[in-house]
Amino acid sequence: MALEVDGRPRIRSPRPGVHGVPGGPGRAKLSRATAVPLILGLVAALPLVVAAQPGDGDRDTAFLLQFAVAAYSGARLCAMVLSGRRRLVQGSFWLFCYIAMGIAPLAQSVLGREPTPVLGPRGDTILATALVLVGLVAFDVGVLLARHRPALRTRARPPARVHRRRLWLLVVFSLLGSAVFILQLGGPEVFFSSRQEISESLDEATAGQADQESGEAGNALLRGFGTVPVLLSLLLLTRWLVTSRRARRRPLVPLVWVLVLAVNVIVNNPVSNPRYWFLTVLFSLLFTVFPRSPVMYRTALGLGVIVALLVFPFADKFRYADDPVNKVGNDSFLEPLADKDYDQVGMFANHITYADDGHGHSFGRQMMGNALFFVPRALWEDKPIDTGVMVGEWMGTNNTNLSSPLWAELWLDFGPLGMTAGFVAVGYAAARADRRYVRRTLDDPSPGNVFAVVVPLVAGYGFILLRGPLLQATGRIFIAVLCLALITTFRNARQLD
Repeated sequence: MALEVDGRPRIRSPRPGVHGVPGGPGRAKLSRATAVPLILGLVAALPLVVAAQPGDGDRDTAFLLQFAVAAYSGARLCAMVLSGRRRLVQGSFWLFCYIAMGIAPLAQSVLGREPTPVLGPRGDTILATALVLVGLVAFDVGVLLARHRPALRTRARPPARVHRRRLWLLVVFSLLGSAVFILQLGGPEVFFSSRQEISESLDEATAGQADQESGEAGNALLRGFGTVPVLLSLLLLTRWLVTSRRARRRPLVPLVWVLVLAVNVIVNNPVSNPRYWFLTVLFSLLFTVFPRSPVMYRTALGLGVIVALLVFPFADKFRYADDPVNKVGNDSFLEPLADKDYDQVGMFANHITYADDGHGHSFGRQMMGNALFFVPRALWEDKPIDTGVMVGEWMGTNNTNLSSPLWAELWLDFGPLGMTAGFVAVGYAAARADRRYVRRTLDDPSPGNVFAVVVPLVAGYGFILLRGPLLQATGRIFIAVLCLALITTFRNARQLD
């Protein structure tokens, strides 16, 4: 709306909270209406309710530290929800920390029961919880360092865009990869049975491999090429349709989008996939469909807490086809958090015990194995194995598919100082990515904006990276990088319109 000022028209600035413009009365009104119940609920009420439940756990130093982790991460999650800017990567970080490193371990501490056996003394659990808190503070230090950097400068070179013809090539490649994945496992119906049946079908599909490691690598490649390219195709096509009226008027683009969506429903559904991968799909698609909506951003983080606490525990009934444990009720609402796979703090304590048992720190060797995962063992005989598997074998557990959170990975490689420096770097990178995302999605709403798709995908995949092990996560990252390199161009004449 134009206003007259000294006889000259003046354009009113955009309404705050609608186009992502920070500050202003719109944002303040929303914050006042939601800040008090949100902060009281996440920072005080929920941790206190969990702590007040009856249980056999000791109310010792580890319990107090765990309560501090829950309160600190809850306060930072509230700051993300109430922020006027969409901080996708930071928001997913604090959502994971609040649930997996805060509330769930607090419930386990109250009940005195761990999802995975903790072999070491109580002092190792105390140290692990303290190091988790140190990592959270270090992450915030990295964010502050990024905030005081000079403003981003526009570079002379053209920004990365989606190549129009290569996008169609990626769509065809992704559909072929998913088709092979579906056929190898026996048809679409297998993907709606249970995760146990999916694992058994994968083992049968790669039964001809020479050894177990080759079979596991074959499983990872088959699943990776069957799920990652088709997800990227969906995100890129969605971005194209959301931002381009011309694309919506072309019948081919919506029809292909529907086909790709249907394939994603089969291969990336929550029944046959790990919950953190489904969160990656959900977060990346949600923020691609609504790239400018602060309300949707806040809603996603707020509902994420509810989904993780209420939906995730019941999703375990899809993990095994005939598991009587998942069919009985629980006497306490805390028990699903203690009986399921929120084992990150306990596994961190086991990593500390593993190092104290004579193995020590690996000084970057595990991280190098993660980065060079594609090197065959025939060329690298003492190539490091998965960190979670390595600690699980030392523990003597039957199931070695255990988590190895980023805290434990960094600590085992580089010690407490290296872990702290690592989280400073992670916080710095997250803040820079969020800052670039806000600027490039608001100032550059073009259909082929690669960064507008990459950051939501990274925010979603952050749940998997934080949970670990890193070696299991690198395969899908490698496939995603290959796909993005395929469709990226810097020439204006070949971009999406």
